[in-house]
Amino acid sequence: MKKIGIFYGTTTGSTLEVAEMIARELNVSPQDVHDVARTAPSDVAGYDVIILGASTWGAGDLQEDMAGFLDGLQSLDLEGKEVAIFGCGDESMADTFCNSVGEIYHRLHDTKAMFIAPFSNDGYHYDHSASDVNGMIVGLCIDNVNHPEKTEARVKAWCEEIKKECE
Repeated sequence: MKKIGIFYGTTTGSTLEVAEMIARELNVSPQDVHDVARTAPSDVAGYDVIILGASTWGAGDLQEDMAGFLDGLQSLDLEGKEVAIFGCGDESMADTFCNSVGEIYHRLHDTKAMFIAPFSNDGYHYDHSASDVNGMIVGLCIDNVNHPEKTEARVKAWCEEIKKECE
């Protein structure tokens, strides 16, 4: 199995909780789960698969710590790295739901990383999201505000996709 590192930005702890769920599902050691507020972007070098997660704030803004971390990642050559993205949002913010997932995707587009584990937009209800590219979400979107009952199943399904792509 490829070495997986999970890097998350969190303000209230929601993204941390999802990062920990993903780590358990993928058997990722707690030492390979990193809060980007205390992590250098260059720390991704030790991983084959980089899972990035952040929440969406305000008018569709990326969580502050992840924004700074991405600045550093954008200067790296991530060729040969596989990147999967997850984010937390609120579907009642129908014009910006989980924009963070899309922003991470778009900001890292020129790093030569290979993006893995898109997720179906079935079962989500939003008008617009930067995370939706051609009818597929470019990563996993979690809404623990309105649909906490769907979180576990969505995390499991997404992690199964990551496992398949990492074999």
